[in-house]
Amino acid sequence: MELDERDLVERVRHGDAAALRRVVESYLPQVLRAARGAGLPPEEAEDVTQVTFMTFLQTLDRFEGRSRVRTWIFGILYRKIAERRRQRGRDDAFEDVDQVVESRFDAQGHWSRPPAPPDQATFDRQLREHLDHCMEELTDRHRMAFVLREMEGLESGEICNILEISRTNLGVLLHRARNALRECLEARGIDRGGDAQLS
Repeated sequence: MELDERDLVERVRHGDAAALRRVVESYLPQVLRAARGAGLPPEEAEDVTQVTFMTFLQTLDRFEGRSRVRTWIFGILYRKIAERRRQRGRDDAFEDVDQVVESRFDAQGHWSRPPAPPDQATFDRQLREHLDHCMEELTDRHRMAFVLREMEGLESGEICNILEISRTNLGVLLHRARNALRECLEARGIDRGGDAQLS
């Protein structure tokens, strides 16, 4: 933002609607994308995003300007996602096997919808589905480190501030996340062509 961030925060604190709108317009798409990238379903991602911005407004008095506004907001998002996962557990992250079978086969055991021919669009979609599943296997911290770095393109220093870790810890988290995703994708039959997209 061109505007000094401390000044922007002060204006939001004093009820400046234009300043608040600027913060929301600047960061809402990134926060929502990160929530989806962290594995939350669309409705839940929207809910967590809304809670994140509400918490941002409620905690403005604690913002000292030592980090960027975006860093502060993503830090709140990270904590809200962790809280949400602790509350609901991880059980509902997986589809029931019977539901999967019923949705793909008819009563005679034939495909309800035959698999699409193998083309790039289909491969990309399937890779994304496999990646989403593999992302669910990561811990919250590994997942958020990967999402913030590889999907949102944040710099290492900012991610370290968000996750409250050192650069060395971040390097370890990213290395382990990439290796875990690579191994998971290989176990699901994704070849090196798909694997290369994670590097």
